[in-house]
Amino acid sequence: MAFYNGWILFLAVLAIPVCAVRGRNVENMKILRLMLLHIKYLYGIRVEVRGAHHFPPSQPYVVVSNHQSSLDLLGMMEVLPGRCVPIAKRELLWAGSAGLACWLAGVIFIDRKRTGDAISVMSEVAQTLLTQDVRVWVFPEGTRNHNGSMLPFKRGAFHLAVQAQVPIVPIVMSSYQDFYCKKERRFTSGRCQVRVLPPVPTEGLTPDDVPALADTVRHSMLTVFREISTDGRGGGDYLKKPGGVGEAQL
Repeated sequence: MAFYNGWILFLAVLAIPVCAVRGRNVENMKILRLMLLHIKYLYGIRVEVRGAHHFPPSQPYVVVSNHQSSLDLLGMMEVLPGRCVPIAKRELLWAGSAGLACWLAGVIFIDRKRTGDAISVMSEVAQTLLTQDVRVWVFPEGTRNHNGSMLPFKRGAFHLAVQAQVPIVPIVMSSYQDFYCKKERRFTSGRCQVRVLPPVPTEGLTPDDVPALADTVRHSMLTVFREISTDGRGGGDYLKKPGGVGEAQL
């Protein structure tokens, strides 16, 4: 894991001067993606993508994905659509070369500790989606989750989609327990499945519909997560844990 993080910081150093030519621009995300795609080969990890045809071809949308660790980059770079940038915690901005590279690639930073600021940023993002043909990638759990299930979803991503009246595209990454030991922070070779689910329309929905929308999307994602994580060593203890939908928050 130390090599993984160090290699990303090194690649960011190489990416910064290339991205700086354009300045802060979502098109720079293509450069980061190209530079990160090879990492899976260093660890012998095979990433299988299914359902990529579900991405809407020519309109803005909000991607929501489960969040397990920084390894999510492997699956994200495999399926990242054009003009799509993640919404990340503001702390990442200060992560050295990686933070600067992300800023140049148009990553949207929010301060999760200041709800008012987060709401303001989301309102601006809603306008950007529509006026600049941008897609955003959100981890609605809000933090990394290693327990083999999914935390209750925060509702910011769903408010964003409803405000902009754009579809939600759920993406599920299978458990990493097949090839990564969190306790030892070490890798083995293995397989990760990434499943793109059909888009969920939000046209005609209002803020009052957001709680039900978030719960419905989480339920469908959790069902798929369990299904694709049962192959190999990844299908373990999490299957015994309750998967009930908790109350989400902004």
